[in-house]
Amino acid sequence: MDAATARTRLEAMLADLERSIAILTGEHPERENSAADAGAGLTDSDRVEAALESLERHRNAVQAALQRIEQGSYGQCIGCGKDVPPGRLEARPDAARCVACQAKHDRAYR
Repeated sequence: MDAATARTRLEAMLADLERSIAILTGEHPERENSAADAGAGLTDSDRVEAALESLERHRNAVQAALQRIEQGSYGQCIGCGKDVPPGRLEARPDAARCVACQAKHDRAYR
């Protein structure tokens, strides 16, 4: 995937992530004041917190991919330096690693 197409897709992904984060944060403003009741809402709050953490990690990955475009290193694996397969970038424009390096990374953080 060329850098211009990647940038367009990544910017759209970033906008969607920002909207989702804003919606979830707006629905649960107690996230900042985490003195929520220890009652029935706890599991709902836990779910929202987990969703927000996931969205924020994804947002960080998208922002990092946009930085790699700016630096001219987009499409190169940050693990081994080889090219990330085009099909992987089509499926995951924010992919920072080739499949082998991603598998190693995932095993190390389990």
